[in-house]
Amino acid sequence: MKWLPLILLVLAALLSLIIGLVVLARDNRKVENLAFFGISLGITGWAVGIAGFLQTRDTESALLWAKFYYFAPILIVFCSVIFAQRFLYNKTLGKYTIGILFVLASALSIVLLSDKHFITDHIVLKDYGKQVILNPRDYLLYSALLLSCFIATIVLTFLKANKSKYSLDRQQAKIFLIGYSASCLLGVYFNLLLPGFGNYGYIALGPVFTVIFVSAVAYAIARHKLFDVRLVVARTLGYASSILLLSVAYGVLVFGTANRIFDLHFTLSAQAFLSIATSFLALTFGQFRRQFDKLTNKVFYRDAYEPQELFDNLNKVLVSTVDLNHLLKQSSHVLAESLKSAFCMVGLRETETSSRRLVGTTQLKFSEADIAAVRKLTPHVHDTVIIADYLEPKYGSLKELMQRNGVAVIVRMAANVHRTDEGIGYILLGPKRSGNPYTNIDSNVLNTVSKELIIAIQNAVRFEEIQNFNITLQEKVNDATRKLRRSNEKLKQMDETKDDFISMASHQLRTPLTSVKGYISMVLEEDAGKITATQRDMLGQAFFSSQRMVYLIADLLNVSRLKTGKFIIERAPVQLDQIVQQELRQLQETAAARSLTLQYDQPDNFPSMMLDETKTRQIIMNFIDNAIYYTPAGGHIVVRLVDNPGSVELRVEDNGIGVPKAEQQHLFTKFYRAGNARQARPDGTGLGLYMAKKVIVAQGGSLLFESEEGKGSTFGFIFSKSWAADASAAPPVATVPVTAPAETPKVPASVK
Repeated sequence: MKWLPLILLVLAALLSLIIGLVVLARDNRKVENLAFFGISLGITGWAVGIAGFLQTRDTESALLWAKFYYFAPILIVFCSVIFAQRFLYNKTLGKYTIGILFVLASALSIVLLSDKHFITDHIVLKDYGKQVILNPRDYLLYSALLLSCFIATIVLTFLKANKSKYSLDRQQAKIFLIGYSASCLLGVYFNLLLPGFGNYGYIALGPVFTVIFVSAVAYAIARHKLFDVRLVVARTLGYASSILLLSVAYGVLVFGTANRIFDLHFTLSAQAFLSIATSFLALTFGQFRRQFDKLTNKVFYRDAYEPQELFDNLNKVLVSTVDLNHLLKQSSHVLAESLKSAFCMVGLRETETSSRRLVGTTQLKFSEADIAAVRKLTPHVHDTVIIADYLEPKYGSLKELMQRNGVAVIVRMAANVHRTDEGIGYILLGPKRSGNPYTNIDSNVLNTVSKELIIAIQNAVRFEEIQNFNITLQEKVNDATRKLRRSNEKLKQMDETKDDFISMASHQLRTPLTSVKGYISMVLEEDAGKITATQRDMLGQAFFSSQRMVYLIADLLNVSRLKTGKFIIERAPVQLDQIVQQELRQLQETAAARSLTLQYDQPDNFPSMMLDETKTRQIIMNFIDNAIYYTPAGGHIVVRLVDNPGSVELRVEDNGIGVPKAEQQHLFTKFYRAGNARQARPDGTGLGLYMAKKVIVAQGGSLLFESEEGKGSTFGFIFSKSWAADASAAPPVATVPVTAPAETPKVPASVK
């Protein structure tokens, strides 16, 4: 029997140290984990100190062990306060508070370790073992410190358990509070109060009862994710501590009482066997009781049911489907079967995306007037579960409605029943098939069921809305596609009408313009008589404008021909250097009038090229004309015709307004003009560059273009000598289709 306290102390020390190490290993950087490890280390030291004190026979060694086990509780309470503040409230004590606690703990430690203070220099031997002689004044100071820290930790934990807005935090705090309070009270009684009166016969029980605290923490770890320790480790520790607690309690209470009252003497082996057997019976009694209750309920209590079984069956339904109607129907069957109700219906109110629905174990019909009245009255009854038999007289109208429709219970599925909003719907239950009334247990169960159903129904409704949205979205996409096709057909028809008009107008305008241009030319050549210098200047401007109009009409006709597939490249030998010189001669006066320098770098010898002269001449004029109009006064324009070894190249370079980088990719599309170009020359059409690209590509050339806004531009083309330099190598006459695959020019890498 004398070894039993030592064994229990060692087991308590090991259990506390193991769970402390597990928590510390989870994360040794968290303050709360370090504080809890300090608590477990203090419990271990406390148990070891008492074990050493009880075992040693030397009074000097016993004195050292006594100082050790009186010092260990200081570490426990110091770490407890830090843990309560950090873990339960997610904040650490202020530095001044920690400093005061540290000073008090250090001072008390010095007092404990000094001779002739808290513990005097001698130990008295008693019949049950040893007794430490204490200094009353220092003992009161020691007791005050421990009790104040114990009370502070308990108060902080109690506040957390009742005021936290998170359910998980409240559960963790409650379990911690129960285990810590029980261990503290027993420890204070056996290791502080009794030793204060000289009774050291039960000091071994204090550390042993810390198993309650360790078990509570292990349970919180397993059930409520305390410290986020792995579940399997936590459960193992929980079960082990439960068995140990039962064994210790049975051994201490039963055998201690039997030995003292009845003067019985059990051997250590018999005590161990009986303790283990009793623990096993205690652990298995719950399962035996549940099976016995099921058997007796079938005979004596027809309305009895196991709430946990109802919750399990309901959860299986809730996690098995997201189909809202199926979920409501199966849930109503589970509730009706478990509660032994005549029927169960689940009604959901209408929303923006769905209509009102009523699903359950039967197809009941309620009048619209009764439904509206119930929906109006129930929000004013601030209860989740409304039982007709228990309604107060002031709710007589609602009670009469329920009884008239055979509804015994209405469960409001609302997040907050204290508000007057309706919630998402109702659970309707008929009377019990046995005729018995619904009880408070039924009310509590339905209250929990309502919360679970709210979450499951909201998830199912969202899933249904997503499905309906996909269907609606597809219908809208199909409808929009049909409208877009019709609009596209109309646009095609309008585009064709526009092309027809452009073609007709161009043909009609070309004939009178040719006459105007011819007569102006004859006057300029003085076929009608002498003209003055002023008249020549004015007629020259008219001739140039008519020439530009001819080019514009030619562009419009070429666009029309592109659409109809009649745009033809007619190749013939041409002298490109002479064409450039002729076009420059016509534009020289216009450049001079705008105070621009127009320079031509003409090669000495230039090969003959197989090109469409009319269209190529129009392109060259367009490039130079654009350079003149988009270059401010005082600028310069250089036209270069280069005879490279394998190709010929035309470049028209200016230092004008340039093309913004963001708009360069659209520059060669039909009717497109850059923003700064529209401001500089509002009368442009955006067809010149479009047709230039078409003509160059159709003749097998590549377009040259590079520009920087505010610094100028370069436009031009490159033709290979391999086939364009002589007639024998020239390709046949080509008809350019509407969507020519060679539309994108093959420009050098340095050209954008």
